[in-house]
Amino acid sequence: MPNIREEYDVAVVGAGHAGCEAALACARLGLETIIFTVSVESIAMMPCNPNIGGSSKGHLVREIDALGGEMGKNIDATFIQSKMLNASKGPAVHSLRAQADKSDYSRRMRQVLENTEHLHIRQAEVSELIVKDGVVGGVKTVSGAEYITKSVVLCTGVYLKARCIYGDVSYYTGPNGLQAANHLTESLIENGIEVRRFKTGTPARVDKRSIDFSKMTEQFGDERVVPFSFETDPDSIQKEQVSCWLTYTNEDTHKIIKDNIDRSPLYSGNIQGTGPRYCPSIEDKVVRFADKDRHQVFVEPEGLYTNEMYLGGMSSSMPEDVQYAMYRTVPGLENVKIVRNAYAIEYDCISATQLKSSLEFKKIKGLFAGGQFNGSSGYEEAAAQGIIAGINSAMYCMGKEPLILDRSESYIGVLIDDLVTKESLEPYRMMTSRAEYRLLLRQDNADIRLTKYGYDIGLISEERMNKLNNKIKLIQEEIERVKSVNIGTGKEVQKLLTDNGSTELTTGVTLAELIKRPELSYDILAPIDSNRPDFSYDVREQVNINLKYEGYIDRQMRQVEHFKKLEKKMIPDSLDYFSISGLRKEAMQKLDKFRPASIGQASRISGVSPADISVLLVYLESYNRRKNS
Repeated sequence: MPNIREEYDVAVVGAGHAGCEAALACARLGLETIIFTVSVESIAMMPCNPNIGGSSKGHLVREIDALGGEMGKNIDATFIQSKMLNASKGPAVHSLRAQADKSDYSRRMRQVLENTEHLHIRQAEVSELIVKDGVVGGVKTVSGAEYITKSVVLCTGVYLKARCIYGDVSYYTGPNGLQAANHLTESLIENGIEVRRFKTGTPARVDKRSIDFSKMTEQFGDERVVPFSFETDPDSIQKEQVSCWLTYTNEDTHKIIKDNIDRSPLYSGNIQGTGPRYCPSIEDKVVRFADKDRHQVFVEPEGLYTNEMYLGGMSSSMPEDVQYAMYRTVPGLENVKIVRNAYAIEYDCISATQLKSSLEFKKIKGLFAGGQFNGSSGYEEAAAQGIIAGINSAMYCMGKEPLILDRSESYIGVLIDDLVTKESLEPYRMMTSRAEYRLLLRQDNADIRLTKYGYDIGLISEERMNKLNNKIKLIQEEIERVKSVNIGTGKEVQKLLTDNGSTELTTGVTLAELIKRPELSYDILAPIDSNRPDFSYDVREQVNINLKYEGYIDRQMRQVEHFKKLEKKMIPDSLDYFSISGLRKEAMQKLDKFRPASIGQASRISGVSPADISVLLVYLESYNRRKNS
């Protein structure tokens, strides 16, 4: 019987958060797209924490939305609690985080995929890449079926040769007992792709009925919910929210862990994969931070229609009996019943240094990759890479230039640049500290920064673009107006200032100058601004931030100008670094391995010094003169 042979424009392998965004981007751009998953029930599944967003991750979700992605809309429709983190700090680090009803989140995303034109879902395990003369031509499944495509996007998550471990128990499955993908790794290796082994983990899920919440601190959502998607009407998502709870480990917890540390597969050698530094297991925390007498435990609901609760902060791969013993030392969990054991999961992935900034493989044309397969961690990091890999897969099929976001314009740009230029030896996690220009890359202005890219590509409607252009116009006009409004020293003014802990005026100032005072804001000063127009919150927010931080923003803009100059100094891909006199040997080796596209990218490669960059700049000037003469 002959094998099935079908043709599509793009094949996306994996239907997690990266795969969903990649497939939707391609299909929405009109390309016939097939997305493969080992289980249709696992589409957009949340195998670990039941939330979207968080510090810096919230920025990524809003950027995905600005480009035309789905994650922001999906969490807006399925959240059960929402908070703006770091609200007491500066706007650069404000980040949205929302608890999801994880079943509803997955179900809604599946519905979106199922009802998207040009997109076909296929439950099957991809076992082989079809590659000829360095160009990808499709994929094969374990059944022998062939799917001939112009491009392939690999978004395999944690499924490649996945192994779940706790104590001495080890079984080769994906998360939540789902089937692992055991065949594709060999094909990757045969095609010259270097594979590595990483590890992540998850805490136990426990029965809500066995928890004593009276011993915990209740954690509420925000009174006024801010949506993730710029297209979501804020009024439409104000609803009753579900509480989360906070408790702590203690010395008894830590003693049980220390007494049984030799039984942990992390320390016995049973786990070979490298785990995430910034999301360690509880046993790792107890060993590494021995001076700490307690660690936070967040008890979070998994959804509205389940009694399962997630024990955030207590990820573990300890044996089952140790899990019970240590969890039951935590206040409120003394009689806890475990529904699902905590476990670690090992999986095959790659070093993203094998990719271009477009997320296309350097050695194989038309083959793209996104998500945890690229050595990152987190749903948001995965989705961010997924939409870029999907967009660029579509651009490749259509013969257009790829979309490459740089570090000065997006967290997505920082994420991808870090992955492709820095040899990460552990799962990469996005953090605000990684972004040099974070005052410019706030979550509140992601639409202003990136929506035009989504529009130019074809993922953003003209109506949405026009609406944004009008918003930008209102912001600019209001900033200019406020700078021209003079405020005198009348009684009403002085009273408002003293009521808000601000110094009285001795002479007249502009309204803009008052807004810059730390204790004041655009909205606080509304009573003394008689001609103030009526604006929506998002416009008022931008006016306030841009005026209050004007000096800092201007300084970062000047830094960006310098950065852009280095990014525009392109390096020929064919350059022979070993022939450049004056480069140190380590720099030659690193530059030859990473093949940076620009001087700016070269400067961020570990092992390439400022002196090496100076040598490279001099050489390029001479090289370009010879080329143009």
